[in-house]
Amino acid sequence: MVVLEVLFWVCAVLIVWTQLGYALVLFLLARLLAPASPARGGRDARTRIPPNQKVSLIVAAHDEQRVIGAKVQNALALDYPRDLLELIVVCDGCTDETALRAREAGADVVLELPRGGKIVAQDAAVAQAQGEIVAFSDANASWNPDALGKLVAAFEDPRVGYACGRVRFLRSPASGDMDGSSASPVAQATNQEGVYWRYEMALRARESRLSSITAGNGAIYATRRESYIVVDPIMGHDLSFPFNMVKRGWRAVDVADACAVEKMVPTIEGEWRRKRRMMSHTWPIVIRGGMLSPRGYTFGYAAMILSHRLLRYLTPFLHAIAFLANIVLVAHEASPLYTVTLCLQVAIFASAGLGGLVPLRPLLIARYYFFTTLSAAAGLWDWLRHGTAPSWEAAEGTR
Repeated sequence: MVVLEVLFWVCAVLIVWTQLGYALVLFLLARLLAPASPARGGRDARTRIPPNQKVSLIVAAHDEQRVIGAKVQNALALDYPRDLLELIVVCDGCTDETALRAREAGADVVLELPRGGKIVAQDAAVAQAQGEIVAFSDANASWNPDALGKLVAAFEDPRVGYACGRVRFLRSPASGDMDGSSASPVAQATNQEGVYWRYEMALRARESRLSSITAGNGAIYATRRESYIVVDPIMGHDLSFPFNMVKRGWRAVDVADACAVEKMVPTIEGEWRRKRRMMSHTWPIVIRGGMLSPRGYTFGYAAMILSHRLLRYLTPFLHAIAFLANIVLVAHEASPLYTVTLCLQVAIFASAGLGGLVPLRPLLIARYYFFTTLSAAAGLWDWLRHGTAPSWEAAEGTR
């Protein structure tokens, strides 16, 4: 029983650490060691050097005829000198009119490639890009007018090799009913990604101030041309770029003032499918993509990778071990302490189940936590069972 008790408490402590403890320590260290500067995304706007770097903004698209025209118009309306902006739309095996509509909307370069996946398409675009800075965006992401300038300003620091902006998610009607008129109350906008994302962005801001971020996002980011890394096509830039930049001597930073907007996957179930797919791309990066190798990390950054990434991805397995160990401990000892801990775990699972029936915020958050945590295990299973394809499809309800 001693072994089971140790196993239970180790798993419980690791879960609490990765979900809450790490954040508390990170916030405290950032406050003590790296207080926020007045200008979060670079120099103060009143003293910032005018843009003088050529930027190639790359949009990889697969069958995005519904949104590509608006995306091109949004990019061309950015508050950045037009002669310093090259807009490249790269079509990854498109079977619709994405390429035609991108050209009609005014894209500088439109590449039409056979289906190879997002990373292959981005690599091809970078190979033809003329910019000193290469920036990337999703076809359904709308950037604020000043976003590109804020992103590029981060590179005034010669140590920065990767800069990632912020995404704000807008709720959209449930899939299959774009105006939401016939969707049930539970089906409409049950996803709690916005709650998680605000928490995640707060963590990344503190990681950036102390060292470098441990992950980015695909909607709004940029690298120096010289720091761009060619990775395995199944390994997305969001996770593989930041730690690889650090290994190569660069900083990967959060630029809070560089903002974009995307539609949120409307339902928790849809978010589960999206995250399951993402995790099938994440595990190859963790296991064979170099993340686990401490070479090139400082002690602090290694602790961030362990706390924010590895333990987060191991959480479903930690939950399973803690739950099974708790059942056995209660069965053998009937300890009041272990009875309480088992009841707490059952309450979390029950709340997740009720969230599918009663659309109350606490229950929906429990359901979101359950499904997104489970997605890490499901993604690992998918990858081990049949591998991961480099191609992708748009998440439901996000266009």
